[in-house]
Amino acid sequence: MDHEPSTSPLPTFDPPLDGDAVAAVPAPGGPGRIVLAATPIGNTGDASARLVELLATADIVAAEDTRRLHRLVQSLGVTVAGRIISYHEHNEAAKTADLLAQVRSGKTLVMVTDAGMPSVSDPGFRLVEGAVAAGLTVTAAPGPSAVLTALALSGLPTDRFCFEGFLPRKAGERSSRLSDLDAERRTMVFFEAPHRLEPMLRALRESFGADRRAAVCRELTKTYEEVIRGTLRELLEWAESSDVRGEIAVVVGGAPERDPGRPEDHVAAVNGLIAQGIRLKEAVAAVADDAKVSKRELYAAVLAAR
Repeated sequence: MDHEPSTSPLPTFDPPLDGDAVAAVPAPGGPGRIVLAATPIGNTGDASARLVELLATADIVAAEDTRRLHRLVQSLGVTVAGRIISYHEHNEAAKTADLLAQVRSGKTLVMVTDAGMPSVSDPGFRLVEGAVAAGLTVTAAPGPSAVLTALALSGLPTDRFCFEGFLPRKAGERSSRLSDLDAERRTMVFFEAPHRLEPMLRALRESFGADRRAAVCRELTKTYEEVIRGTLRELLEWAESSDVRGEIAVVVGGAPERDPGRPEDHVAAVNGLIAQGIRLKEAVAAVADDAKVSKRELYAAVLAAR
């Protein structure tokens, strides 16, 4: 699963970049390319044949954690012929320019993270941003995604959704973020660490209401995969009584459509805007659009109340 960035630097196993490569003359075939390659989120069997080929043939493999990469290639029976570079949130600012220079000189660079698609709540965005600015080719070898897997298994609407990543750890910042999402109609997907799931669900309940439908998706594609569906009240009760472990995605249903009420209920709002100097028709249009009521009926209600 795409996971929360680590809080401490990872050990570096990569050899130093070839100093001559930074200023290398472009290869005869022109600039190389960057491939964002999705890795399994739990089940190694989900690795694509294209991922296997890329790992075996790339000139450079940039990995979020070289230890995890070594475990992955061993389980896949792949020998990485190219150079393995450690590339994570703590060193990407320093290493991006050198990696882009390697690609400019004609190298194929494959970017992998610990799980899922690079740049989605994982390292990779800075590399793509730099490549786009430099006019270099960036493509992807798509594959497993914790976001889409959790969404599909949640039992909640999938026609419109948004990914919100990890909520802030601090209660005040978390509350502010959830306040911004109070009227979000799309299904929302979050990531969370197991030891913070309970306070997260409590915050969701307080912000969205105890009866909002949601799902906790745990250890997706792994042996102990589990999807708990219910209201936020029920999910919080489950979390309070369980020893929750593993990597977690939380999917929350969007805000229900508001009852627009009667046009008469919005007359005061129109008069309030008029008192601020806004013309009647403009005030009616603004309130009707916000309240989702008929402009004609609201206009008539305002005139009838005078």
